[in-house]
Amino acid sequence: MSENINHRNIQWFPGHMARTLRLMEQEVRRVDVVLILLDARIPRSSLNPEIERITRGKPHLYLLNKSDLADPDVTARWVRHFTRGGDGCIAINSKNRAGANVRRAIDGALVELLARRAEKGISGAKIRVMLAGIPNVGKSTFINSFAGSARAKAEDRPGVTRGKQWVTVGGYDLLDMPGVLWKKFDSLDIASNLAFIGAIRDDVLDLETLAMSLADELRRIHPDRLAARCRLTDEELALEPYELLEAIGRRRGMLMSGGVVDTERAARVLLDEFRGAKFGRISLETPEESHDEGTV
Repeated sequence: MSENINHRNIQWFPGHMARTLRLMEQEVRRVDVVLILLDARIPRSSLNPEIERITRGKPHLYLLNKSDLADPDVTARWVRHFTRGGDGCIAINSKNRAGANVRRAIDGALVELLARRAEKGISGAKIRVMLAGIPNVGKSTFINSFAGSARAKAEDRPGVTRGKQWVTVGGYDLLDMPGVLWKKFDSLDIASNLAFIGAIRDDVLDLETLAMSLADELRRIHPDRLAARCRLTDEELALEPYELLEAIGRRRGMLMSGGVVDTERAARVLLDEFRGAKFGRISLETPEESHDEGTV
């Protein structure tokens, strides 16, 4: 991972996020199961340790969302990684109908609870589900997919949902919690990955610095795709990060008066194209790397 980004400079923890953590601590006792949405491109980096701490002791189901943007082979390895730990895990694309698969997974995670209810003759009781995750991971879109109708605000930017909301879908009560990051990132990789996918608002970042780091990461894991998409030569692909960003802008005709490269525009286009999978389905981390680092 490039060290162009200083993770101390990309903290984003507004007051509503602190309130969300306190609210989760109050509400977790009222739910039967916790659904944690992760971004399939960065499952480790999108797993908030504060959410894990607060929801410990409840059945968990991990949903690897936006799996259509991630490497399918790597995603399959992540599913095996989480299920080996005893939790449920499925890959989804919440822009498509994912409700049936998720409902089956919820019921599978609550076999014992449902059996106890049946023994007591309890029928008709709704399953209470807490839905949690980082900003911009797709929770609102997932709820609308799960419900089959627009029940929650869904926009492709972080921080849209600001308060808890209960959504009833058939036999399920979903408690949608606002997206929340953690107060301090101890890992440069995690901070960078969250910024790459847009979990931290772009207007609090230096986009050129962020794009330089993303270009550095793309040429580490998929240099052929970066070169092909941006029409780079081998010599350009080996340039220092800022010069590489300049080369990307120059190759794509992003010039200002005097032939100066518009690096800000090049940065924005690079980020948008990565987030839109224009470089193909890319996973930025693997469970094997996480195991080596002793995380997840």
